[in-house]
Amino acid sequence: MRPGRAVWVKVRASEAERAEWHAKARSAGLTLSDLVRRSVGRTHTWTVAHAEVERERTRQVARVGNNLNQIARWANAHKEGIEAVEVIGHLIAIRRALSALEPAESPDADAP
Repeated sequence: MRPGRAVWVKVRASEAERAEWHAKARSAGLTLSDLVRRSVGRTHTWTVAHAEVERERTRQVARVGNNLNQIARWANAHKEGIEAVEVIGHLIAIRRALSALEPAESPDADAP
């Protein structure tokens, strides 16, 4: 045991959960303790203020998405007009900019 790590943290789990956690630790080349420390260390908890900021950000992004859908529908209905070609070009640029903002895939992206 490393110095400074003399305290035990106990967690109840089923045998299946325990086996799954051990298998994950082995596949990552870690001890179960290291896997748990790293996993808990990556977990972000939200304060009420942060949660409200995120909810508002989500609402704003949804509004932008709704507006973009309306513009895209208009552009698709008027494909022949020069204005539509210009709008479609801007929509493509917006899509590229939004794609650049997407977070990189994390190793545990399939986790619930």
